[in-house]
Amino acid sequence: MQYTSENVSVRSIDDPNDSDLILSVTPEQAGWDYISFQARRLAGGCSWSFNSDENELAIVLFSGAISISTNRGEWSGLERENVFKSASYTLYLPRRTEFTIIAERDSEFAVTWVPTDEDHEPWLIKPEEMPNNLRGGDNVTRQIVDPIPPGSPVHRLILVEVYTPCGNWSSYPPHKHDVHLEDEAGNLIEADLEEVYFYKIDKPEGYAYQRVYTDENSPLHQAGQPIDVLVRATHNSAVLVPEGYHPVVSAPGYTTYYLNVLAGSAQSLANQDDPKFTWVKEHYSGMDARLPLF
Repeated sequence: MQYTSENVSVRSIDDPNDSDLILSVTPEQAGWDYISFQARRLAGGCSWSFNSDENELAIVLFSGAISISTNRGEWSGLERENVFKSASYTLYLPRRTEFTIIAERDSEFAVTWVPTDEDHEPWLIKPEEMPNNLRGGDNVTRQIVDPIPPGSPVHRLILVEVYTPCGNWSSYPPHKHDVHLEDEAGNLIEADLEEVYFYKIDKPEGYAYQRVYTDENSPLHQAGQPIDVLVRATHNSAVLVPEGYHPVVSAPGYTTYYLNVLAGSAQSLANQDDPKFTWVKEHYSGMDARLPLF
């Protein structure tokens, strides 16, 4: 599959057969093996039902108030004003789970799933339980919240929420995770991961830019299918990262949020920087005082 700026960019849709669907990503559409992703809305008093089948699955609340009823338990009182005010409630569900999400008021959420042959326990991750830290420095400062970080009791899924103030960069220096690489002692140097970036902007007319590019170290590049695209990411859009480096910059005047969904060869974020730019990390003078947002 040859990736272009058109097929790595996924826009919100208006589906007459599913009016609550904001955006959808399938493995067939993305040209990869694991990640399915949907962003959805529900009006207050409405519900949506689904089945994880042979997948592990996570639900991430963006805004509103919901309860979730499943054949493995029930969870209620999940609330979030919006993504810029607090971290999410995130519910992890194992394979073969039937569930219904009930909106107590107008709500938006993501649901994402990947195939698995493992069984893990359902797990509600509350906002106050999530690691929340600043990374980078200067105009590369960003806030990182980890609903499902590496080392979690799951098979493949990793979830990260990232906040990038106006004019700042994130996912920088550019890094990649597209080969599974271990050293002689068996320590993981880089994992082979697929990745979805789902964006929200604090003012809906705002935007960010994301570049996705490969070099000679990426399998697609070696196969004669290099990627080098620049995508304008808008509110409720997504960018697919099948391989390669993928830095982001937030437009002046706008704070950018994105939810990262990753899955692949290991439940790890092991990656390698683009060697041309990794030096930047050694020269930060301080953190951006606008962060943390919460």
